Amino acid sequence: MPEREDGLNGKIVAVARSCPFEIAKRHPMFKAMKWIALICALCAPFATPVAAQEDTTAEVESLSVLEQWQADPTLFFDAADVDLASLQFVARPLVVFANSPNDPRVAEQLDFLRARVDELVERDVIVIIDTDPAARTEVRQELRPRTFQLVLMDKNGRVHLRKPAPWDVREISRSIDKMPLRQQELGR
Repeated sequence: MPEREDGLNGKIVAVARSCPFEIAKRHPMFKAMKWIALICALCAPFATPVAAQEDTTAEVESLSVLEQWQADPTLFFDAADVDLASLQFVARPLVVFANSPNDPRVAEQLDFLRARVDELVERDVIVIIDTDPAARTEVRQELRPRTFQLVLMDKNGRVHLRKPAPWDVREISRSIDKMPLRQQELGR
């Protein structure tokens, strides 16, 4: 076996022709590398690659508003993303309109809705928010609100009520329960 000086630690080592990693195995760094490899192997199942994170984000973004709502009915949606026709006979749109997202009535209405969101879920209500009149969304053009307005629609796409002030979920629920389609649902 030929001998040569190892440049890593200055020792003379024998180089084996059958094992090209003989020098590396004898080096102190090799032990540290084994520990690093072991830690990486143990942590790998818990790591989420960036590509996988991007894929799940892309999957959520590729879902329609209706599919997102069906997956999580407690979500609130921006009116710019909503197609009211796709919600017909599936959900009851509850639209919160304002001329600015800073309108205190919007914050108050959203607080009311979040406090009792389970009652809205039980009644198939999808919450839609439109606080930008300049965007001229389909929802705003169809319902034509003035300043702050709460609009409740039935599953058939008709406007059931309009309110110029925030409303508690208890009152919204009572109004929904009086709708003919809701009474049919309760009768089933």
